Amino acid sequence: MSSYREDERGNLILDDGTVVPEAERTKAEVYSRVVGYLRPVEQWNPGKQAEFSDRKAFRAPTG
Repeated sequence: MSSYREDERGNLILDDGTVVPEAERTKAEVYSRVVGYLRPVEQWNPGKQAEFSDRKAFRAPTG
């Protein structure tokens, strides 16, 4: 997984030096499961959104 940073003009700069201008970027919609169905996190109340940002992803050991 690559990492990135943002410059002062909002352009995205990837580790390999690739620059993605702000005008070409699109917002990704994040969904999470809520009581059996998927719902966009953006539609959650502020408290639940904060709770979601504190979550840690579980990675099962391979092997």
